[in-house]
Amino acid sequence: MTAPVRMSRRRFTFATAGLAGFALLAACGGDDGDTEGELKGDIIVDGSSTVFPITMAAAEEFSLKHSGVRVSVGVSGTGGGFKKFAAGETDISDASRPIKPSEAEAIAAAGFDYIEIPVAYDGLTVVVNPENDWVDCLTVDELKKMWEPAAQRTITNWNQIRDGFPDLPLDLFAPGVDSGTFDYFTEAIVGEAQSSRGDFQASEDDNVLVTGVSGSRSAIGYFGFSYYVENTDKVRGVPIDSGNGNCVESTFATVADGSYQPLSRPIFIYVRKDAAERPEVDAFIKYYLSKEFTPLISSPEVGYVQLGDDVYAALTQRFADRVTGTLWPNGAEVGASLDRYMQ
Repeated sequence: MTAPVRMSRRRFTFATAGLAGFALLAACGGDDGDTEGELKGDIIVDGSSTVFPITMAAAEEFSLKHSGVRVSVGVSGTGGGFKKFAAGETDISDASRPIKPSEAEAIAAAGFDYIEIPVAYDGLTVVVNPENDWVDCLTVDELKKMWEPAAQRTITNWNQIRDGFPDLPLDLFAPGVDSGTFDYFTEAIVGEAQSSRGDFQASEDDNVLVTGVSGSRSAIGYFGFSYYVENTDKVRGVPIDSGNGNCVESTFATVADGSYQPLSRPIFIYVRKDAAERPEVDAFIKYYLSKEFTPLISSPEVGYVQLGDDVYAALTQRFADRVTGTLWPNGAEVGASLDRYMQ
């Protein structure tokens, strides 16, 4: 099998996946053979569409070193990925939020342990159609008014959000309920995960959301920052005022320094402890956290914010020590740092 075409990873992989989000062959290897040992085997990954580009990039790069290892990466949303993980169908679960207590209980009931690894920072970007000429900033309170459950079939027009906004229907697009992005947005904006109006157009595929917002002048939606970066020619990002009067855009800098609140967050992979004992999985995770790969996380091809070298070093040691369980016992925490992994 020939090596993968070296083009934008998100365009390559989602063009292959289409809208179904089924497992994708990510590691094909080149003609040079395995340059770092004769590793062989299959690694199965599923879960978050937000984390997908990072894992896909790691798989592609890893395949150039280990042609005998095949990594397949699926997209079924964070919640859907954890269901497959608990059912024993995957080795690694991509997650755009920490594991929920109920998901951790399901995994414990299945009789295996997992290793939790944050891999990058991501922002959630609120986007509108480029022809929208009335929104230059939105407050958290305005977003809550727009998205809370009480808004369903009640808040349906832009002129209900702020005086001076036009008489145009709210055309809402958002990730589906199995998405960790949906969980985090509702937690950060509405105050409770999964608490949202239901009369919006939902998709687990962020490219569908981009198409929806770009096709309607009165549309508004949200998705991961990296997809916004890739689609600035199709949608316009909206700065957010968290309540202090400052409108902050989502950028690499504001996500990294924590000033883009409350819509910045860490994103994760979860590894079965028994799978980590397989040489190919052990090598893949070590590569994922290595100084060789992590700078690619912030590259234009991937588009996230990498963690500090000291954090990756601590995570590498935690993985080597096979430290299991979650450091987020209550699930997602808005605005929380990763200092807990440095202990």
